[in-house]
Amino acid sequence: MKLTGTKYGCGGGGCGACTVMVSRYQPATKTILHQAVNACLLPLCQLQGVAVTTVEGVGSTKTRIHPVQERIAKAHGSQCGFCTPGMVMSMYALLRNKPQPNMDDITEALAGNLCRCTGYRPIVDGCRTFCQEVNCCQANGDGPCCADKPQHDAPQLFDQDDFLPLDPTQELIFPPELILMAEAGSQGTRTFRGERMTWVSPASLEDLLQLKTRHPQAPLLMGNTNTGPDIKFKGVVHPLIISPSRVKELFEVTQTPQGVWVGAGSSLSAVKSVLEKLVAQFSSEKTELFRALIQQLRNLGSQQIRNVATLGGNIASAYPNSDLNPILAAGNCKLSIISANGESPALFVLQGEVVRAFRQAPRKESALATVTCGMRVFFGEGSRLVQELSVYYGGVGPATVSAAKTCTALVGRPWDDETLSRACDVLLEELTLPPSAPGGKVEFRRSLTLSLFFKFHLEVVRSLRDLVGLQPQRHTTVSESQSAQDPVGRPVMHRSALSQATGEAVYCDDLPRTEGELFLALVTSTRPHAKITALDVSEALQLPGVVDVVTSKDIPGKKVRRSFGYEEELLAEEEVSCVGQMVCAVLADTKAHAKRGAAAVRISYQDLPDPVLTIEEAVERSSFFEPRRLLERGNVTEAFSAVDHVYEGRIHLGGQEHFYMETQSMLVVPVGEESELRLYVSCQWPTLTQEAVAETLAIPSNRVSCHVKRVGGAFGGKVTKTTIIACITAVAAWKTERAVRCVLERGEDMLITGARHPVLATYKVGFMDDGRIVAADIQYYTNAGNTVDESILVIEKILLHMDNTYDIPHLRGRAAACRTNLPSNTAFRGFGVPQSLMVLENMVNDVAMVLGRPAHEIREVNMYRGPSLTHYKMEFDPENLLRCWDECKAKAELSARRRAVAQFNQQSRWKKRGLSVIPIKYGIAFGEGFLNQAAALVHIYKDGSVLVSHAGVEMGQGLHTKIQQVASRELRIPSSKIYISETSTSTVPNTCPSAASFGTDANGMAVKNACETLYKRLEPIRKQNPKGSWESWVNLGMDWDKMEGRPYHYFTYGVCCSEVELDCLTGDCRTVRTDIVVDIGRSINPSVDIGQIEGAFLQGLGLFSLEELTFSPSGFLCALGPSQYHIPAVCDVPLRLNVHLLPDSHNPHAIYSSKGIGEPVLFLGSSVFFAIKDAVAAARADSGLVGPFPLDSPATPERACLSCATPFTQKIPAGKPGSLKPRAVNI
Repeated sequence: MKLTGTKYGCGGGGCGACTVMVSRYQPATKTILHQAVNACLLPLCQLQGVAVTTVEGVGSTKTRIHPVQERIAKAHGSQCGFCTPGMVMSMYALLRNKPQPNMDDITEALAGNLCRCTGYRPIVDGCRTFCQEVNCCQANGDGPCCADKPQHDAPQLFDQDDFLPLDPTQELIFPPELILMAEAGSQGTRTFRGERMTWVSPASLEDLLQLKTRHPQAPLLMGNTNTGPDIKFKGVVHPLIISPSRVKELFEVTQTPQGVWVGAGSSLSAVKSVLEKLVAQFSSEKTELFRALIQQLRNLGSQQIRNVATLGGNIASAYPNSDLNPILAAGNCKLSIISANGESPALFVLQGEVVRAFRQAPRKESALATVTCGMRVFFGEGSRLVQELSVYYGGVGPATVSAAKTCTALVGRPWDDETLSRACDVLLEELTLPPSAPGGKVEFRRSLTLSLFFKFHLEVVRSLRDLVGLQPQRHTTVSESQSAQDPVGRPVMHRSALSQATGEAVYCDDLPRTEGELFLALVTSTRPHAKITALDVSEALQLPGVVDVVTSKDIPGKKVRRSFGYEEELLAEEEVSCVGQMVCAVLADTKAHAKRGAAAVRISYQDLPDPVLTIEEAVERSSFFEPRRLLERGNVTEAFSAVDHVYEGRIHLGGQEHFYMETQSMLVVPVGEESELRLYVSCQWPTLTQEAVAETLAIPSNRVSCHVKRVGGAFGGKVTKTTIIACITAVAAWKTERAVRCVLERGEDMLITGARHPVLATYKVGFMDDGRIVAADIQYYTNAGNTVDESILVIEKILLHMDNTYDIPHLRGRAAACRTNLPSNTAFRGFGVPQSLMVLENMVNDVAMVLGRPAHEIREVNMYRGPSLTHYKMEFDPENLLRCWDECKAKAELSARRRAVAQFNQQSRWKKRGLSVIPIKYGIAFGEGFLNQAAALVHIYKDGSVLVSHAGVEMGQGLHTKIQQVASRELRIPSSKIYISETSTSTVPNTCPSAASFGTDANGMAVKNACETLYKRLEPIRKQNPKGSWESWVNLGMDWDKMEGRPYHYFTYGVCCSEVELDCLTGDCRTVRTDIVVDIGRSINPSVDIGQIEGAFLQGLGLFSLEELTFSPSGFLCALGPSQYHIPAVCDVPLRLNVHLLPDSHNPHAIYSSKGIGEPVLFLGSSVFFAIKDAVAAARADSGLVGPFPLDSPATPERACLSCATPFTQKIPAGKPGSLKPRAVNI
């Protein structure tokens, strides 16, 4: 059908990129139900009688765009655009059911859709325009009405008065033939047969029972949320699948005086709807259980998952950490089980009692729980004595666990603190977890059993307060008097936003298949360090559809890539050095056949001794990539003898997965003559890919052209590894003389491509009583992985930024890249700077805690002031840094809020608030001078239209949009006359990577120069402005021997203040408010720049407080998709997020006085980490613990909870040395 709008992001229903709307006619009620679902999990066999709407069916730029598409686009909610169709479909399905939603509806609808670019704020802003309460901040009860506040004329990023109105009467009608089909009823058993599986759909309960009796091993499949991922990712094969989706008895809901029957086939969304109606129908004391179930259902999976997952499936799956089973068991709910031998009836029951459900998960929404529980207590009338008590836990055993002994011990006791203490003692004895229990986090999970019971105790005594809801955001922008025709400085919509919102935007895997095209699947190592003794591909070659296997022996040219004197094999031949190293590739006619072929390849290994996984192991064995780097100024050793205090500390920072929404994707097409190849690749550096493929095939670069239309997110992860995978794909195309496509699954991508470098740092700091830091000695170690990649450049940038904004007279930094047997880590947004500054800011925080002073005071007293020199002797003026600091303190109302936080913490024992202000000074340019260049080609056609080609890659950062604005200004023509088609090495050669926040600086200047040249030819009388000559950009560099240089052309400054509220009992945290002030010079496009700021901030929030990469002791990455690895979702956006651009700022070193912004702001997400640490310190103070304490990054709920040192965590006995066999290693 060639409908490419629906995107494939993860294949497991975890990212929402593939969201479509399914519509079903319900004969019983004569209504049509519209539901958002994940297409990647929706079996085609199950769609008989169902209408499916994709993003193409919602609207099109060729006919009529839908208001949902328009509003997300014009609110600047689409950057790379890969997630946008899924966002559109989730919102569209909501509006089809509820044309006037409230904010809770919107946030619930979007909870299952992930975005790595925008930070979600503009998406929510666009969607909230459909709300009735959109114009009033009082909708969530937060303070005085905004209408009572003085209005300012600051320009807004979009005008909602320009939006198309939503008219439900203009939507697509449900196909009448499907209504007739539904009214006619089921037509017997249906059977579908595939290559290896048979799908049977019975029409009656009797047929279902007979089928299950004949085929007891066949799974019953309804929502496919469990079986589907097993088939797709684990290679499970079921010869027969039974789908009872047409058995009407499984969907019946019957109300009785004792309770309600709910059919096992009812979706979780349907169950939630039924329970909500019952809650409204009965008095509150009769619906305790129903309300507890509703609470769990709200956070169980995403809306897309709940729309298809069933109650019966959830119960029968019997997951150890089940959300529903504990509360169903605690509520004395019964199951009605039927078999060929008969039926055992039972009901949900209603009683007058207190019932509560609790869960703790790595992320509030769309995340599997760590521990869940259901608790029910029944008191006699007018009594506080416990008559009945039921307590069930999930996540602390192989199945749902009953705390029966605890319940028995508490029956007959009054509900008081003494009973609570007794309950904790018995629970500790009853619910034990061995140190090496599956799932890890043993200490945290055991402490949660106590903490959650205590929360239940508090719930019985009083109701807990909730936080306020998501607040509307109004952006203010900077503006300058200029011609109305000049788009520079104005909030212009992303040039591809509408195409992305309608699904018309073309990504690499959207390119149509060519005749004879093959699909490539990679075969990777399963050992961290071993010799390859045999490679057997015979079984793979015998499978249907498999055409060939590519190994290292098939490479006609260079078999390795060289960097810093080290070699990286394209395909391992004799030895593997990490799990996930590429060994060979299987070619087949389809993706499914290629994956089956890859699974059939057999590799024999001889393990090599003592693989190195952690930084500590690498340091112990001196396993480093050379060179190691050193930067020093002053005399650090002598300075330590002249200070009032010396403190030593350390911190470990975990890695971070790029999690770009579009996985590694490429298509290589042989042209057919003179060895010519065309590469269509989702990459950041087309020239590197071109050169590498040419070297690999031993052909000239002029035979290889690399084309990039757009990239669905990259963040540094589509440079080196993309190049290697493209080389392997090119070898396959070269060998077979056929087009070859390679698109990695999410788990493959995460396993193969590496991540942000984990860092272990130790520091020694000398400071005075007044807070002035006199000396600091810092040692950084990064976990580079098995190849050098860009690790040397990363450690260099770490040292170049280790001063941040502080003038430390005696400063020494050493950095080493550790060589380990993990997949090679690579570039990531920030390129080492977030890790560098995190270490420094943690050190400053420790200084403040030693002195007992607020951290922001220590930061302020140590800041650069007046004309300054960095520790590598680069001159700069920190005036704008200090302006950002002062403005952020004022905008954030720092003094008043510090007092409010102190008052809150004094009055609250189990919830604490924390506040932190963090500055940044970020150098803009590539550290390697030769990379600081760009080129552009501008065509003017006879009809007046203009075609611009440049060296930069559009990956969501709005580069093409800004370039279009630059060309518009220079040529004095409207932007509508300017088109940017793609980035191609055949039009602009020798490109540099789109990275380092340098894309607009470099390519914008190149386009400006090209346009100036053309304009000069057209109008000889034009006076040229000599300022900003491009030649000055190439004179940058660093002399590491002299420890001095000018590696950057200028600095971007920013300051961020964040406030969090921490639940000390569970570690759950909510960011209450964030205020950001950034100096970006004169913004070329405020909407794009603010979008970059918000997206980078939320990515930083994920890095420092949420995202956790875990490896097994055998070196295998444990988190291979969104179900195990949690990036920030809508629920993680600060309740109030205010972004301010520093006014009256100028930057003479860049295009139109603008500044690079893509990378710097990411580190400001650490303000959430330090706010959490501030809240933890308040909790520790209540337990009598003061002074510095360790808290590694990310500050996950587990780490935050255990660091709070509550009486409940202190009850958990420490494991005996040597008794723990770790589930994961701290790399």
